[in-house]
Amino acid sequence: AEVRKQIAGQYGGLLSSELALTHTAFPLCFQVPLTEAVEPVDFEEYLITHPPIIESGPLRDLIDFPPDDIEVVYTPRECRTVGQAVPEEGDNDAHVRDCVRSYTEDWAIVNRKEPVAAERPSYSSYFVLCLVPDLCFSVVFQDDLKRRSMSIDDTPRGSWACSIFDLKNSVPDAVLPHLLDRAPNEEIDRHNEEHRKSHRHRELFALHPALDEEEPIERHCVPDVPKEHFGQRLLVKCLSLKFEIEIEPIFACLALYDVKEKRKISENFFFDLNSEQTKGMLRPHIQTAAISTLARSAIFSITYPSQDVFLVIQKVLQQGDIGECAEPYMVFKESDAAKNKEKLDKLRSQSEQFCTRLGRYRMPFAWTAIHLMNIVNSAGSLERDTELEMGLPGENPGGSIKLDWVVLNTTGEGDRLSDEDLYKFLADMRRPSSVLRRLRPITAQLKIDISPAPENPHYCLTPDLQQVKPYPDSRVRPTREILEFPPRDVYVPNTTYRNLLYVNPHSLNFANRQGSARNITVKVQFMNGEDPNNAMQVIFGKSSCGDYTREAYTAVVYHTRSPDFHDEVKIKLPASLTDHHHVLFTFYHVSCQQKQNTPLETPVGYTWIPMLQNGRLRTGSFCLPVSLEKPPQSYSVLSPDVPLPGMKWVDNHRGVFNVEVTSVSTVHTQDQYLDKFFALVHALDEHMFPVRIGDVRIMENNLEAELKSSIAALNSSQLEPIVRFLHLLLDKLVVLVVRPPVIAGQIVNLGQASFEVMASIVNRLHKYLDTSQDMHGRNSLLSSYIYYVFRLPNMDPNFPSPGPGGLGGSVHYATMARSAQRPASLNLNRSRSLSNSNPDISGTPTSPDDEVRSIIGSKVRDTPQTRPLLFHEELALQWVVSSGSVREGALQQAWFFFELMVKSIIHHLYFTDRLESPRKNRFPERFMDDITALVNSNLTSDPVFLFNQDLELVERLNTSLAFFLNDLLSVMDRGFVFSLIKTYWKQVSTKLYMLQNPTLESLRLDLLRIVCSHEHYVTLNLPCSLLTPPASPSPSVSSSSGFSTHAQDQKIANMFELSVPFREQHYLAGLVLSELAVILDPEAEGSVWRLKVVSVVHNLLSSHDSDPRYADPEVKARVATLYLPLIGIVMETLPQLHDFTEDGNSMISQTVAMAIAGTSAPISRPSSFLRQHGTFSAESSRSLLICLLWVLKNADECVLQKWFSDLSVSQLNRLLDMLYLCVSCFEYKVTLYFVHVICSTGVILTFKKSKDMKVKLEEAILGSIGARQEMVRRKRSPSGSAFGSQENLRWRKDMTHWRQNSERMDKTRAELEHEALIDGNLATEANLIILDTLEIIVQTVSVTESKESILGGVLKVLLHSMACNQSALYLQHCFATQRALVSKFPELLFEEETEQCADLCLRLLRNCSSSIGTIRAHASASLYLLMRQNFEIGNNFARVKMQVTMSLSSLVGTSQNFNEEFLRRSLKTILTYGEEDLELRETTFPDQVQDLVFNLHMILSDTVKMKEHQEDPEMLIDLMYRIAKGYQTSPDLRLTWLQNMAGKHSERTNHAEAAQCLVHSAALVAEYLSMLEDRKYLPVGCVTFQNISSNVLEESAVSDDVVSPDEEGICSGKYFTEAGLVGLLDQAASSFSMAGMYEAVNEVYKVLIPIHEASRDAKKLATIHGKLQEAFGKIVHQDGKRMFGTYFRVGLYGSKFGDLDEQEFVYKEPAITKLAEISHRLEGFYGERYGEDQVEVIKDSNPVDKCKQDPNKAYVQITYVEPYFDTYEMKDRITYFDKNYNLRRFVYCTPFTLDGRAHGDLHDQFKRKTILTTSHAFPYIKTRINIIHKEEIISMPIEVAIEDMQKKTGELAFATHQDPSDAKMLQMVLQGSVGTTVNQGPLEVAQVFLSEIPSDPKLYRHHNKLRLCFKDFTKRCEDALRKNKSLIGPDQKEYQRELERNYHRLKEALQPLICRKIPQLYKPVLQVNSHRDSFSRMSLRKLEL
Repeated sequence: AEVRKQIAGQYGGLLSSELALTHTAFPLCFQVPLTEAVEPVDFEEYLITHPPIIESGPLRDLIDFPPDDIEVVYTPRECRTVGQAVPEEGDNDAHVRDCVRSYTEDWAIVNRKEPVAAERPSYSSYFVLCLVPDLCFSVVFQDDLKRRSMSIDDTPRGSWACSIFDLKNSVPDAVLPHLLDRAPNEEIDRHNEEHRKSHRHRELFALHPALDEEEPIERHCVPDVPKEHFGQRLLVKCLSLKFEIEIEPIFACLALYDVKEKRKISENFFFDLNSEQTKGMLRPHIQTAAISTLARSAIFSITYPSQDVFLVIQKVLQQGDIGECAEPYMVFKESDAAKNKEKLDKLRSQSEQFCTRLGRYRMPFAWTAIHLMNIVNSAGSLERDTELEMGLPGENPGGSIKLDWVVLNTTGEGDRLSDEDLYKFLADMRRPSSVLRRLRPITAQLKIDISPAPENPHYCLTPDLQQVKPYPDSRVRPTREILEFPPRDVYVPNTTYRNLLYVNPHSLNFANRQGSARNITVKVQFMNGEDPNNAMQVIFGKSSCGDYTREAYTAVVYHTRSPDFHDEVKIKLPASLTDHHHVLFTFYHVSCQQKQNTPLETPVGYTWIPMLQNGRLRTGSFCLPVSLEKPPQSYSVLSPDVPLPGMKWVDNHRGVFNVEVTSVSTVHTQDQYLDKFFALVHALDEHMFPVRIGDVRIMENNLEAELKSSIAALNSSQLEPIVRFLHLLLDKLVVLVVRPPVIAGQIVNLGQASFEVMASIVNRLHKYLDTSQDMHGRNSLLSSYIYYVFRLPNMDPNFPSPGPGGLGGSVHYATMARSAQRPASLNLNRSRSLSNSNPDISGTPTSPDDEVRSIIGSKVRDTPQTRPLLFHEELALQWVVSSGSVREGALQQAWFFFELMVKSIIHHLYFTDRLESPRKNRFPERFMDDITALVNSNLTSDPVFLFNQDLELVERLNTSLAFFLNDLLSVMDRGFVFSLIKTYWKQVSTKLYMLQNPTLESLRLDLLRIVCSHEHYVTLNLPCSLLTPPASPSPSVSSSSGFSTHAQDQKIANMFELSVPFREQHYLAGLVLSELAVILDPEAEGSVWRLKVVSVVHNLLSSHDSDPRYADPEVKARVATLYLPLIGIVMETLPQLHDFTEDGNSMISQTVAMAIAGTSAPISRPSSFLRQHGTFSAESSRSLLICLLWVLKNADECVLQKWFSDLSVSQLNRLLDMLYLCVSCFEYKVTLYFVHVICSTGVILTFKKSKDMKVKLEEAILGSIGARQEMVRRKRSPSGSAFGSQENLRWRKDMTHWRQNSERMDKTRAELEHEALIDGNLATEANLIILDTLEIIVQTVSVTESKESILGGVLKVLLHSMACNQSALYLQHCFATQRALVSKFPELLFEEETEQCADLCLRLLRNCSSSIGTIRAHASASLYLLMRQNFEIGNNFARVKMQVTMSLSSLVGTSQNFNEEFLRRSLKTILTYGEEDLELRETTFPDQVQDLVFNLHMILSDTVKMKEHQEDPEMLIDLMYRIAKGYQTSPDLRLTWLQNMAGKHSERTNHAEAAQCLVHSAALVAEYLSMLEDRKYLPVGCVTFQNISSNVLEESAVSDDVVSPDEEGICSGKYFTEAGLVGLLDQAASSFSMAGMYEAVNEVYKVLIPIHEASRDAKKLATIHGKLQEAFGKIVHQDGKRMFGTYFRVGLYGSKFGDLDEQEFVYKEPAITKLAEISHRLEGFYGERYGEDQVEVIKDSNPVDKCKQDPNKAYVQITYVEPYFDTYEMKDRITYFDKNYNLRRFVYCTPFTLDGRAHGDLHDQFKRKTILTTSHAFPYIKTRINIIHKEEIISMPIEVAIEDMQKKTGELAFATHQDPSDAKMLQMVLQGSVGTTVNQGPLEVAQVFLSEIPSDPKLYRHHNKLRLCFKDFTKRCEDALRKNKSLIGPDQKEYQRELERNYHRLKEALQPLICRKIPQLYKPVLQVNSHRDSFSRMSLRKLEL
């Protein structure tokens, strides 16, 4: 609301002055709340008063609907068959005529003019046309992190010269032409814009599939064309049937049975596979075979699958029962044919005799069954043609079938195969257990082929023998379609004429008949009289015979008096039946043996069934008595049940013959109620009274009552016949409404009765057939009736129907005018030219009589009495006046009546030529009132009262109403329809307010969505009307018309706000946007409907976008004006939108983040994104934003610019925030599809163009389902309602293709690539739109005074878009805009938005390292220009230099996947620009650029190495150290790297080193802080930290080029503050604490405490002192148990080590690391790096001789070293900590003898001591430090001995005085000292060195020293013994004594040696003057530097 208020505020003052002049309604402007609808504009009036200025062109079409918007088309219905199936006889009764007309007349279809345009190709192919296929995205993934960027040999050595050399040799990218030319800014902008606007996507929404909420646009689906019903169709081909022997013809028939229902579910298919020769045996009996009876393949239809195919085989009748006849088939085998030749010949000749004599008759032979489902399953599917082979049925099919046939056996009573038995057998056969073993099998081989029937099989005959198209050649053997008898009802209306009768004789019982009657056959005939010649040729032939025959015989069962029959006689019924038609059955005894004088057949009985009973067809099961004699005259009218006088009957007139008659007919309803209704209507038609119906005669005077009751009784009829005759029935009801009949001279109004029964039929259909409904709950049978069948009956009795064949005309209808006011003399007799194919053939009748009649009719017509009722008016009237259950019924299915009404209206307007007349005069007042009443009372108030009962009903009703209004907009006064909408709105609003039920909101949205789906929605909104005050109606074409500026401003404001003028003129758009604004309002309740309302807008825009009518940019801009307020609405909703910036890893640096937030706390969002209320889902936010982008893309730029210039700064900033969010929202997310994969595999996927990557990608993707697909699947409910077929779009079929594509879960790679491609294109287009908008904003604000803050925002959005994944295409434009922006406002970047400058440098550098050449070219150009502009402003570009250097380091420090090779090329490009820049050639600029580039290159090279050494922690830290050192001059960066190092150390638990890094950081900060301000309590630079570490002094800021900290941008990081310093020190203290160096903790706190004291922070001080107490406590507690590091000297030798060859280091390893461990670690590490065979560890610690080494190997020498202290140092280094902290010198010793061995005798044993000095003291900020100084001291044997003795003495002393005492340790030391066994023990040492005085006077002192050592030693031994004595228990007494004995022995042996002094030493001859330290003087000292 805030934006609105502000705008209102701005215009508040202006309004008042303007109002008086312009628009009286204006004060309402802010009075109609958005929740209410405004008064709509009177649309028709408006069009008349505002004639269009434009004569023609795309804009002209926006003004009104096209003239030929709607037309009625008669399309011939498609006929499946070659000829129409119609009855042959001419004289049919009225009912048959009606039926036939109903099945053959053309469809009457209302066509709406679709937008003229070829269908757009389907989604995917469409993209091929215009997607930018190779949008390279600068999203790089590593192929393999192990990949070395280069081997170590290639990397530049760290020398400056090398680096320059490398850079000079690298190849630059292409240089952008004209980059350095000076051009005016306007020129640059224009050029950029041209580039940006070329090759853009016309349609934004094509790249953004709609939300899955609803179809993009709500149209009714075109219902399916009514057509004949088929189930699943199976094609069965019979290929061959072979028995073991071939002796006679065999006939087969095939049918489907359903075992569960125990029903036969298809008619029989007869075929025979006999050879011509075998067929020849029957020649005398066969008439020529019609081609239709030679079929060997059939198509079966199955509606309710679960069947067995059942096969019965017959053969020619012969003497003997079936068992005997089948015997040979079982006995003989094909393989023995030769052996049994005679027998077979005999059998064959027998057969020939039988064929000749009995060829007319058949006998049952065998049957078998195939279980269909097994076939389907075993074949995997019916897709493959399966050639079946069956052993026992139920086994898997194989090559060709061996079937066990079961003989149809009728010997004993038990073997009679009745139907019941058959089903039992079938059920058993499905089980594998072989019940059939009891039955006698015959082996035969049948080859059949079962497959799904093809779509349009050739050469196919229907069950009525009609040829199905295509039927190219009548001579080809056809395929028969076999009629299905579905086990349950199938509800499909009849669409073709079919009239068949099936007669199935079941059984006969002649047990009680006298006389011989055993081999019985029944002859069936269909008679139309009683003479034998009256047998009609209507019985269908079986196989190899004529099409039709006059008689059919059943198969004979040998010697049985009561046979069962399995025959089916199929009869084609005549269309009109009379009382004389009947079926006659004649029973014969057939004599099989040839006897003299015996006829072949003897009649033994007669019976019959009359076809009509009371005028209705007789069907069903009959049990008929059989007469022994021929029936008498006129028997056929009576039933045989009637005992005719003087007739003899079998078994006393009891029923002995069971027969079943069924009919499949589309003429006979077989329902008494329907029959009665049709009969009465036809009686009226024919005007034949009295009418006989059943037994009743109805006279004319009681016809009315009967008619009404028969209409009411329709409710009682069965649903199945009602559905079958639905079209006819509804047609008849319509006629009764429109033309009330005249009965006995009175007009009878049947409107109400018809309406009621219609309502109830429609409801019944809905209730019982709920499966066949579309997504709006419309029953498909009814909707297809309305769409195709319904038409207005002839408008006049004598006038032929509109269009070929109306609803049968008749003269006996009255026409009446309902009220005198209605115009009666409408000219109705226009004949339209209606033929589709040939417009010249008129649809009017052509016979002269018809024409004469029509002329007479037209004359008669002019009297006022002749106006017929119009169906829609009558319907509306009946509906309005209806009440009670009828009204409810009509409401339930309101859609049906609405659609009938609309079609009726359209027909009426079309045929009365009113579609061109003004809409206001099209309909009488009365009808308009009825409609208003309907909409108001009926549909708006009722639902609300019903609301709480039946929500589904209300929703359905609401939808129906919406579609109705939508349709009315096409034909009625549009202002009137708008007012209906307003009424509805008002009612819902009131109810919403009363009921507080938010679901009503949903109803309103649904209505809105459907009404707005009108194909002329845009036109309905008057897009060309400018919102001018009506006082001066001059709508101008362009938005810049010549109004006064005030009016102009007002106009612009109105366009962007939901002002009353906006809502009145753009009525529907106004409703949509108001609804959006209300629902999105944060205070609103409607958050539930957000997604819904957003998707309404989304779908609308999406439809405009792809609508070819609006393709022209000018037109699109007009359409966009309807949605301008959307911008304001979204701006208001901004805080609630989903926060996309948090989804990604948006890489905003801390500084930028702080700048954005305007705070010091790092937040990464612009300020207006402060969260409020509920937030939107990501999906609806994305949808809303893309709508916004569409408006920005298509709106007129001038209009936008004007509006922007009116916005306040805060609003513009909000607009920028919105664009910022859009950038994040449409960022190209590679991971979109792969999120899932990454989560599940933990692999970071890589997306490069390389082949193997694609393969990996594919595996990853196809292996699991991506997140997006998951979402889609969830959305898509099982009902599939979200997806109708594509046809449910009346005018936008193309929108669904791609969506359906994306529904499939298992996407192919191509689809995924396609999807990624679309996403990439969307990201590019969205960002380009944002860029366009930014450019408009820049142009707008560059002239205002508030530009600074806005431009900062623009820059922020630009930078943000650079930070996201973008395509190369977008980045080129983005950089171009950025360059233009910097050149227009240089001071903006370098003075105001300094953080943005830093960020820009980072973005540019990142893009300089892109793998795509164009991106690099543009980024380096931008970077170069940035330096150049910075230089031009102030003649140096320290700022950019500094920022770039910082950016580079943060880039290389953080980014894993960055490629230095590319960056090097960019640096080279920048150098190239510098060299080519003629303008600045004379300045220092080129040199500065060169310096900068070389410096960057150095950093880069180090970083490259860092990448290589990722695995080598020491090397990595060294490199980081080196980089940090390189940043000595930029404190911020040095700090960054120190932090990086601290992080790395902490990861590896080197806490002491991490602490040192932090201390260094703190010292650095302290240096700069002390330069900034001198505060007593702050540390005075580094010096203060000396106690913590002597290394810290290197942080002192003494270098010349140190930047002074008060220069801008230097030391601006958050650490360069007091708080930062405190933070660093705190961290350091905790790291020291973790490292166990508690003494250092104290030192750190010594620096911290004064700071806290100064700020009087008692709480912090308390914490610190607590920590100190803890630290000192630990020192005390852990005394003697503390361990710090272990140190090793490591030398690396060999060229493989590159820079490190011949370098020596001291490594600090964790405490108690053994030599073996570090040796193993380094050997393993270097082994992996250079190959295990290439690395060798040198085992000794002698100097390494390079000459003896293999140059190709790497040598590592590792030696354990100990800290080394001079004696004077020992005074200060008292505690264990002292001895392990601040260490710079280490020592290791190497024993040797002069002859080269390491060890020798005591007097030969020398020792070399090596003292190493490192460059820094441990612990330091790294774990290995270079050795800078090495010094060796060689000790002579006697000196070695002295050291050993001193060591031993020391050990004794320690063990003796240990507290608490440790007896074990003491005894160990003692044992080593006094035990006699000790080899080279003390005694031996004394004997070797003290036994005689040395000859060399230089050794005197050593001799003396050793002697004194021994003296001391014996003394210590004694003390130790004494101590031990006090410690031992009684058990060790003996041991003690032993020790004492040994001690005394030793003492005695040593005594003389100890006492001998060297006399020379005691003469004061020599002047001791120089060296006090004789030790050092006398040693041979060798120094090595």
